[in-house]
Amino acid sequence: MAGRIRDSARQIWLAGLGAYTKAEEDAGRFFERLVHEGEEIETRTRGLVEKQVKAVEHRVEDVRDRATGTWDRLETLFDERVAGALRRLGIPRREDLEQLEQRVAELEQALAEQQEAAPRSIQGRLPGSDEEE
Repeated sequence: MAGRIRDSARQIWLAGLGAYTKAEEDAGRFFERLVHEGEEIETRTRGLVEKQVKAVEHRVEDVRDRATGTWDRLETLFDERVAGALRRLGIPRREDLEQLEQRVAELEQALAEQQEAAPRSIQGRLPGSDEEE
């Protein structure tokens, strides 16, 4: 009877070793299968995520363009309102002052040319000239 118990215990032991080995093999294959499925899911989700990121970037660009356009319109409107208020107060614009400066420069040039062209005899008869003394 002891021999049968020993044989039975040995068979149980061998069955346990076989089960352990089988579980180890199955676990390895199961792990590999999980890795493979994970890679497939990653590939699919990466494509979806990239599409979503591109869609969000496109929307952000549209919003930025609209905001820039709105800001430009507001700036133009503000400039027009300020210019109108300054006009009503009688304050000249920069362009008006630049035109006046240009006109003054032209008049100074014309005056200098006339003074150079004036006959020396007229200049000699002017008070403070050298010929009078």
